[in-house]
Amino acid sequence: MSTRETAAQVEPFAGFDATGGGPRRPASGGGPAERSADVRTWLRDLALGARFALGGGREGWTRTLLTAVGVGLGVTLLLLTAAVPAMVHTHSQKEYARESASNSYVAHPSDHTLLWANADTTYHEHDITGYRLQREGAKAQLPPGLDAWPAPGEMVVSPALKKLLASAPLLRERLDHQVTGTIGKAGLVGPADLYYYVGSDQLVAHDAQYVHGNADRITGFGARDTSEDLGAPLELLLVIVLVVLLLPVAVFIGTAVRLGGERRDRRLAALRLVGADIRMTRRIAAGEALLGALLGLAVGAALFLGGRQLAAHISVVSVSAFPSDLTPNPALTVLIVLAVPFASIAVTLASLRGTAIEPLGVVRQALGRRRRLWWRLLLPAAGLALLAPLFGKIHNGSGINEYQVAAGAVLLLFGVTAVLPWAVEATVGRLSGGPLSWQLATRRLQLSSSASARMVSGVTIAVAGAIALQMLFNGVSDDYVSNTGADTQRAQAVVDGRVENIARLNADAKSVAAAQGVAQVYGYGEVQATRPDASSLPGRAGTQYTELPVDVGDCAALRQMARITACRPGSVFLVPADSDSYADDGYQRYLRPGAKVDLNAPVGDTYTGTPRLWQIPATAVRAGSRADATGSHAWGVLATPEAVSGAPLGELDARLSVVLDPHQPDAIEHARNAVARLGIDMDIYTLYDTRTKESFLQIRRGLFAGAAFTMALIGAGLLVTMLEQLRERKKLLAVLVAFGTRRSVLGWSVLWQTAVPVVLGLLLAVAGGIGLGAALLAMVQRPFQMDWAGVGTMAGVGAAVILAVTLLSMPPLWRLMRADGLRTE
Repeated sequence: MSTRETAAQVEPFAGFDATGGGPRRPASGGGPAERSADVRTWLRDLALGARFALGGGREGWTRTLLTAVGVGLGVTLLLLTAAVPAMVHTHSQKEYARESASNSYVAHPSDHTLLWANADTTYHEHDITGYRLQREGAKAQLPPGLDAWPAPGEMVVSPALKKLLASAPLLRERLDHQVTGTIGKAGLVGPADLYYYVGSDQLVAHDAQYVHGNADRITGFGARDTSEDLGAPLELLLVIVLVVLLLPVAVFIGTAVRLGGERRDRRLAALRLVGADIRMTRRIAAGEALLGALLGLAVGAALFLGGRQLAAHISVVSVSAFPSDLTPNPALTVLIVLAVPFASIAVTLASLRGTAIEPLGVVRQALGRRRRLWWRLLLPAAGLALLAPLFGKIHNGSGINEYQVAAGAVLLLFGVTAVLPWAVEATVGRLSGGPLSWQLATRRLQLSSSASARMVSGVTIAVAGAIALQMLFNGVSDDYVSNTGADTQRAQAVVDGRVENIARLNADAKSVAAAQGVAQVYGYGEVQATRPDASSLPGRAGTQYTELPVDVGDCAALRQMARITACRPGSVFLVPADSDSYADDGYQRYLRPGAKVDLNAPVGDTYTGTPRLWQIPATAVRAGSRADATGSHAWGVLATPEAVSGAPLGELDARLSVVLDPHQPDAIEHARNAVARLGIDMDIYTLYDTRTKESFLQIRRGLFAGAAFTMALIGAGLLVTMLEQLRERKKLLAVLVAFGTRRSVLGWSVLWQTAVPVVLGLLLAVAGGIGLGAALLAMVQRPFQMDWAGVGTMAGVGAAVILAVTLLSMPPLWRLMRADGLRTE
């Protein structure tokens, strides 16, 4: 059985003259023996196809416009991808430009030095970077983006932080400095950068051992690029990310240039009737597609340039960019400009191979001749053959052949879409019966399943690639995501700093505990002790010094660090170091009741100052070590404040473990504000169960941002494709309504026509994604493991995009079913 459409159904072409400007009838009558056309003939026929595309009346330019929009959406994403390398490089350069230029310790102030201290904070998961500045010399270099030094108490902020401060009273309470200006573009990575500088007169330069002082002395800004190679597993991730993001776009562009194929074929039949041969009609069809592709390049460039201006107002997964940072790579831009028109011609010529355009009609490939499966399976088999030699060969320290990996992944993913038309045809051929809407849908799919399969092919590839990436991310995450050892059930934040005495430690603990939403605070202070005769040892005899920590806190705090049964004011506990401790065995001679220690432990190799001897009480008892909320194991002397009331402790390193009320959503913000009021020597950080390597985190963020753009553009392009398919069936839909078919039946039929290919496409996507994921895991020597929740999420996202596109096509469908759709010209 075949589908034939007669030339009598062909609409006339505006501007086509069969006797004057039309194509000449070849003397031989046309046929296989005709010589191949030269370049001049190709150009003439391509130009003629472009004329038909523009001069074919409303139907002609509507199809051309839809093709241009579809191609333009794909070109937009390609240009955005071509701009990413330059954006990443610019971001990296700006990051290094605002870092310290000093590579070593600067001991003495000069005309070019300044002091700076980190003042980072976090607000509702927004990381805010800040620095305190204090100029030491008149010629000190300003940080990038600043025009003048902020005076003590004054703050210069980024525009994004200024906007956030205006809407966040809790954050404004913490950063309560006077805002006197904004940081310029040169000092910001992106428009969403949360960054600030605050002037200070309380900074003291660190000493060489970083024991005293609260700021670094530097000579200026502009660090050297010290970034390390990503490593082979991360490079593999990056290559697969690019393939997964770009391959659906290429498939989508190939689908867009085939819009309106049925009407085009009928026009070509009219050309055959007036004397054009088969090769000429194909070149004319290529000319129509070429014009749509060229217009698509213009539309894509316009969308990219327009969207680039909106980049300053958009942030995706904390990634933002200034419009000027989004400059496509020139070489990649030229490649896009050349590849898109060439692909449009190639796809058009390939699509016409299964269609016989005759003078009296169009004969498409007969339904009795089913699609063959064997050659479609060769594509994923070839991809697997390329990846198989890399199994077990990719690890940190090894190299990676990016082209081999990319080619193998492309063939595997493209094989999924190659199998999809066969699967749709094989499935719908067995469907029959059911409600009227189902019968209409299945009959339409049986007559023309290719268009429906092409429509969902881009989403199929995207879902398959996302599943494979999810498996690879999970497989290598152990290398880049580490367990911190923290127990976030016992405490959620920790405060660090230096205090002058126990009284200040207790006062700070009470201040933090009084903050809204803080349930409990466990605080202790630590000093380092050494052997009692350390002052009499020869100079630079650092190996002879013995460090013995002395931790001072109340019983509640000490129970967080040791296994204590009985504790009261005046108790002292001796906790030996575990086998993994860095301490040498010398400390054991002094970790005993009645032993004397010197609380003036030397910093470095040389003993300085005067001894501060203290005798461990004879009532001290031994206790076992216990990991605290941060995962650290305390050892040494653990004493209550009453036991060391007369000891010359000196300054202490303070640590406060903060327990938050889970029913107070802003508890951590109130705690941060309380710590900010304690002074610049106290810092607070949140405890997390895991820590992720920054390079791995950046690739994951880039994937999410790129996937969001890709799915949005694919969704928009799918809507264009579906609208064109509905427009081609306008007369048929109007006829069905005129004969009494209910509109709801036709609406459901459109939903069923979409649902069947989508279900088959997602099943293939799951199978193909798992296959590619297994190959990638074998390459990095990771065991096969499935995240079915992730698979379900990826498939659900793909289905949601198709469903949204289908629902958005319902209003135009209702308009196409009106009676005026029967009108013809």
